[in-house]
Amino acid sequence: MNHNELSYKIIGAAIKIHRALGPGLLEKAYQECLYYELSEMHLHVQKEKPMPLNYNHVHLDLGYRLDLLVNDIVVVETKSVQEIHPVHKAQLLTYLKLGDFQLGLLLNFNVEVMKHGIHRLINGSISDD
Repeated sequence: MNHNELSYKIIGAAIKIHRALGPGLLEKAYQECLYYELSEMHLHVQKEKPMPLNYNHVHLDLGYRLDLLVNDIVVVETKSVQEIHPVHKAQLLTYLKLGDFQLGLLLNFNVEVMKHGIHRLINGSISDD
C-alpha cells in the first residue's frame, strides 16, 4: 500500500470517529479510537512509538513519542485544540526528519467539520488537504 492509499484510509477513519464523537474530547480519546479503527483495518499501528534524537553520534532518549506510526511509513499526530499553530506543524515536521519518514498527518479533532482539521505534511513541506 502506498502513502496516498494509506493516508486515505487514515483520514477516512478520522472522519468516521469525528462523526460519531464530535469535537470536545481529550486528544488521547481520539488517538485511542483511531488506533482501534486502524487496527480493525488490519494495518500495522504502533502507538506512542519512541522517537530518539541522534546528535553528534550520541543516541538521546528524550521522551519524544509519535502518537501513531502506521505501516512504518505514515506518522499521525492527533490534537484536540482550538486551532493548529505553527509549533504543532513544526513538531510533526521534526518527527518526519528524525525518523526519515515521507508523510505525516496532523489531525485536529476539535473542529466542527473534520476536513478542516486535517493537515498533511510531506518531506518538510506543508500541504493541507
